[in-house]
Amino acid sequence: MDKLSEEQLQRYARQIILPGFGGEGQKRLRRASALVVGVGGLGSAAALYLAAAGLGRLGLADSDTVQLSDLQRQVLYTTADLGRPKLAVAAARLAALNPDVCVRQHPERLTAQNARALIAEYDLVLDCSDNFPTRYLTNDICALLGKPNIYGSVFRFEGQLSVFHPSAGGPCYRCLYPEPPGPDVVPSCAQAGIIGVLPGVIGTLQASEALKLILGLGQPLIGRLFLFDALEGSFRVVTISKNENCPLCGANPTISQPKAYEQFPAQGGSATSESEANNDDQG
Repeated sequence: MDKLSEEQLQRYARQIILPGFGGEGQKRLRRASALVVGVGGLGSAAALYLAAAGLGRLGLADSDTVQLSDLQRQVLYTTADLGRPKLAVAAARLAALNPDVCVRQHPERLTAQNARALIAEYDLVLDCSDNFPTRYLTNDICALLGKPNIYGSVFRFEGQLSVFHPSAGGPCYRCLYPEPPGPDVVPSCAQAGIIGVLPGVIGTLQASEALKLILGLGQPLIGRLFLFDALEGSFRVVTISKNENCPLCGANPTISQPKAYEQFPAQGGSATSESEANNDDQG
């Protein structure tokens, strides 16, 4: 059952021949699972490449429908999909791309009540969310369960990427930003705007980090923050350290259960906070 078929050998031929990949790497991908939280701009790109690579089980969590303003950056969807649930469209598109992949739909927002059980079903998580309540909740549950959290965010012309994984000795999101910003600090995507290709760049890199973790290849961005500036065509990587006073993963943690993050103001649009952008050299 674990043997690759002739069709699979042809489909994945270009990656199977890579050094350190091979047929065993492809089988490892087939046995692995990942949850994409948010199937907007970031999640569209990440999900497409994970499905194309032959990931065994791909979970999608989102509760939105396709809107006309989404189509400038959310490449899973077309004009014909307007008004339809994103998950139904995404699942059909990914199945058409690669029928090998088992796509599971979770048509709900992550909450303190459902997040632990949902995330526990998967090997790793890609945080492609567009609001701070989901971002902090995803981070907290991943840390509590020992799951890698592949974080991506975008704002106007700039993007960020990291792998938060305290169980592997790295920091978590709270090590950088202990609490969410205030309700009037961060403009939404609709207010601030975003160049459409940017979520594609960062979302694709999130998929790359997921593949590296699953296959044990290269150096994942654990303890490092990748910063991309589309206008300058530049990127830099800064070291970020585990905060020993972190309330979640520090020496004396105070967070042991998910909080009701729904009370925090959602900002929408996958926007990175200005506080994040201004503090990207922490560590």
